[in-house]
Amino acid sequence: MAADLVLDTAIRDWVLIPLSVVMVLIGVLRYFVSKLMRSNQVPDAKIVKEGQLIIRARNLRAAANFIPPKSFRARRLYYNNEENGLLIVPKGQAQNPQAQMFSDPNMAMDMMKKNLSMIIPQTLTFAWVNFFFSGFVAAKIPFPLTQRFRSMLQNGIDLSTVDVSYVSSRSWYFLNLFGLRGLFSLILGEENAMDDTQKMMQMSGFGFDPSKSLGAEKDSLDIVQHDWALPKFEHRAEAVLRELAR
Repeated sequence: MAADLVLDTAIRDWVLIPLSVVMVLIGVLRYFVSKLMRSNQVPDAKIVKEGQLIIRARNLRAAANFIPPKSFRARRLYYNNEENGLLIVPKGQAQNPQAQMFSDPNMAMDMMKKNLSMIIPQTLTFAWVNFFFSGFVAAKIPFPLTQRFRSMLQNGIDLSTVDVSYVSSRSWYFLNLFGLRGLFSLILGEENAMDDTQKMMQMSGFGFDPSKSLGAEKDSLDIVQHDWALPKFEHRAEAVLRELAR
């Protein structure tokens, strides 16, 4: 049976709360630093146009059942026509996003600044947590968990007899690192709030590949099964009126 621990209130005051406050302050500070380091580069008109085109195609897929079948087929042909469709990218015009980034020094510099503004604070914060708070049991989850969560919640504690619901200080650091999007959306706004999971995913890629995005949207639009919803609404309204007329 897993052992129950009595957490000292001093751990809450000197470990749990300082870790949470520092992580929030570092996230806000990193946002303003990255905003100051951002160059005033004018976005490429072609990339902006292709991004807006993808949004329009997605809106068509989302609202496909609210327009007549003939109108939907005409719009889909406008986007997916093999000769001059908007979502068709000729093979010779496909751009390599990696080559585009390395050919543009401003884009490469922005990528390097973004990586530095993320890696340096994380490295320093993790070293601070590992040096001062390593080995602390900082909190307890108020509901039972399975053994699969042990490696995630008890990083830095090598005791198999401790209940899984207890959270170590190092694991609390990682939980704050990847789970503060909701709080940042309140502080910085929804558009500026992005957790570190999404930032790491952006760091793993080198750029936007319009040919792949347009091709994927074309395939998604091709497989849409149109089912006009207006007749269903008419039948439902007729049934409601009949019920009221009784």
